[in-house]
Formats: sequence, structure tokens, C-alpha cells
Amino acid sequence: QVHVIESGGGWVQAGGSLRLSCAASGRPFHMGWFRQSPGKEREFVAATRWARGTTYYSTPVQGRFTISRDNAKNTGYLQMNDLEPDDTAVYYCAVQTGGERQSVLFPSEYDTWGQGTQVTVSS
Repeated sequence: QVHVIESGGGWVQAGGSLRLSCAASGRPFHMGWFRQSPGKEREFVAATRWARGTTYYSTPVQGRFTISRDNAKNTGYLQMNDLEPDDTAVYYCAVQTGGERQSVLFPSEYDTWGQGTQVTVSS
């Protein structure tokens, strides 16, 4: 069974940067990042297909966040720049280990989740 461990969350002032890491114990088919704020549903942030490196972003983070991967380490990264208070949330890494899915945008497309890491952006 594959496990994932996230790291890199923290506190930062608006305009600052953070990099999240997601280490998987096995090679995933795709990796995604989601976030959830109190009282809100979990929302898609970014994803990458592991084999081809195709990337996807939600509109609010497009141009500010970059998802990448290190194939040799089975580790993915989410570089977050120009952070805004609205980016404050618990960020979750998720991977799909059972095979390639047509969509990578929805939580249901992933079978393994990390524990989440808090990102707080102050104004």
C-alpha cells in the first residue's frame, strides 16, 4: 500500500512563498494538491500526470503556483508564490496508484491521501 507524506506548510505574509513537498512510497500515476478552509469544501489546486508530466491548475492559482515532480524520488512539489490570504487552508496531497484516470481534477480520482499541512497567509 502506498503512503504519502506532506511537508513544507507554515505561516507567511502576503506576497511570500512556500514550497510543499509530497513524498510517495511508490510511483503514482498522478498526483494532485487540494486545499480546504473551514466551512468550505475541499477544492482542487493543481495536479500532474506522473508519466508525461502534464500539469493542471485551478484558476485562482494559475500563474502563481507550480507543480513539479522528481521521478527518481517519487516526490512531488507545489511551489506557491505571491501568496494571498485567500490561499490560507489545509493543503492535501493525493495520489492515484491504481491506474491512469481520465480526470485529475476531483478528489474521487485519487485513492491515497496525505494528512494535510496547514498554510497560513497573513495580510
